Amino acid sequence: MIDVIFLLLVFFVCTASFIPPEGVLPTNMSLPGSSVTEIVLPKPDNLDVARILLTFDGSPHWRVEGNQCHSLRDVRTILQKLREIRQDIPVIIDSNENVPMEHVIDVYDSCRIAGLSQIQFAAKQNP
Repeated sequence: MIDVIFLLLVFFVCTASFIPPEGVLPTNMSLPGSSVTEIVLPKPDNLDVARILLTFDGSPHWRVEGNQCHSLRDVRTILQKLREIRQDIPVIIDSNENVPMEHVIDVYDSCRIAGLSQIQFAAKQNP
């Protein structure tokens, strides 16, 4: 009986993965100095649509109404401020063709979390 228990113990030790949980779980912690320093929003009279430009060169880059963002949290903060200015503002997500779909969906989810419901995707025209 002890031999069987010992074999089971060896089996479980050999098949266990020793990755710490902190490395597996996604976090939304921002590092010091990683947020938008100054947000420049257009005047409410000039605010017809909010445009989010999404580019990718190994890592995603976001630009919301001319403001460079360093994280999705920054994008969400700007979108919440835009919603405070105008609650029914439509949002256009303009992404390059090389942006992975997961990053586009992350931006879409950030819009929904900010309380925006009129979200559209920019259409690309073939030359």
